[in-house]
Amino acid sequence: MTARPLGEQIGRMLRERGVSTVFGIPGVHNQELYRGLGEAGIAHILARHEQGAGFMADGYARASGRPGIVYVITGPGLCNAMTPMGQAYSDSVPMLVISSCLDDAAAERGQLHQMRDQRGAAECVCDWSHEARSAEAAYRLIDRAMAEFQARRPRPKHIQVPVGVLEAPAPPAGAAPPAARPAPPDAADADALAAALSGAARPLLILGGGAAAGAEAWREVARRCGAASFATRAGGGIMGRGAALDYGCFLPRPGSADAIAAADLVVAVGTELSGNDLWRDELGGDAPLWRIDIDPESLSDARRAVRAIQCDAAGMARALLERDLDAAQGWSADAVAAARARWRAEADAGRPGPTAICGALAAAAPEDLMVFSDMTQFAYVACEVWDMPGPGLWHHPTGFGTLGYALPAAIGGALARPGLPTMAIAGDYGFQYTVQELGTAVELGLPLPILLWDNTALKEIRDSMERAQIAPFAVDLRNPDFCALARAYGARAAEPGSLEELTAAMRDALDADGPTLIRITPALAG
Repeated sequence: MTARPLGEQIGRMLRERGVSTVFGIPGVHNQELYRGLGEAGIAHILARHEQGAGFMADGYARASGRPGIVYVITGPGLCNAMTPMGQAYSDSVPMLVISSCLDDAAAERGQLHQMRDQRGAAECVCDWSHEARSAEAAYRLIDRAMAEFQARRPRPKHIQVPVGVLEAPAPPAGAAPPAARPAPPDAADADALAAALSGAARPLLILGGGAAAGAEAWREVARRCGAASFATRAGGGIMGRGAALDYGCFLPRPGSADAIAAADLVVAVGTELSGNDLWRDELGGDAPLWRIDIDPESLSDARRAVRAIQCDAAGMARALLERDLDAAQGWSADAVAAARARWRAEADAGRPGPTAICGALAAAAPEDLMVFSDMTQFAYVACEVWDMPGPGLWHHPTGFGTLGYALPAAIGGALARPGLPTMAIAGDYGFQYTVQELGTAVELGLPLPILLWDNTALKEIRDSMERAQIAPFAVDLRNPDFCALARAYGARAAEPGSLEELTAAMRDALDADGPTLIRITPALAG
């Protein structure tokens, strides 16, 4: 029961709760959080910018399934981390941001790192933001965050602690509370859904990121009831490769509405069916819609279901497999394959180049390759046409849609899966938002291929302006010598001249003792 400064006790508490890695940048206001951090058994990853630290924590959480922890300073440190917090909120990522704050921000003006309402600012981009004014409050809030990550839709939380409270002696946190678990499905709901699936001639599953934890069970549900399926970007890989009735991640294609209209039952699992999932106003068709989600907000939105079931998606899949499911024969595997081929051709025609490159990379990639992509035309195509063999292997900043995500998130993902392959995909403009995190990747010696799509433009914006009959403005740029820049950081660099050289460069990068920038241009596809 030895009293120590609260900042040190927080580190010890996190380690006792299973945290082994923290991302951040130390400063005079949060230095107490670093007291004894190494002795507590926690590795600290020093980012070059708080935005990078937040994205690293995001990637770590997505790859590991454990919360990503971020340490930032008062004021600008927290503000810099708010973009990653907003992305984590949009994509349901468990992230805990712990910041310092001023002891009194109201009575005295002109203090270092002062904000008018730091807690309120953070609350705009996360699930909740609270100030802990005592050691007991800090401990309770941390345990509350950890419990909610386990039992509810995981979204980022922020806890700020006054500098004086971090410095003050505090007792240890004490034992962790019992692990929280999401509510299991109600038996009556499972019975009703099993009956509906068995009674449908053409049942259709739409699988989102919330279904990923139960991927194997949902595959079996689809097989037993003869269901066709779509996946959102977050749900990519749930059905694996080669499922005959899987339409894949082509949900944003306009033609997917016609496929959905052919169903006589639609079951949406762990997805908001948001504008970022569909890119249209209507889902398609008038078949009864059932929705399964852990988040009641998703069950009460504009896409009203005939039955909305709040429960853990994996639990519902297991419950369905305990019941009789009759296989329907209404879907045609040939028709599904033809639709996929048509949509793939549409993707290639709309954004020429990436499809052929994705095909070459997918053929050469290890089965367990994890990809983190940025907001770039290459990734928009890849998210549709690059089929992943399993869930949780492709991570894209959907929703909030921030630039600069891929590199730092891939660093966090690689740290979460030591010895397993990880790759980043970025565009020339977005890469420059967080290029400085190359320094962190080099320090860590991560074998990280960074595929850089260099078309010397904000091409997606240029195309949008032209469609809107706006003369393209502020969308062309002068890029640096990216390979020279990478080498200046101590990274490797390659500029393949063919698809064969590209796949060789990817393999070499996965075996290297540090990151490798692989610059490609639209000309590579021929």
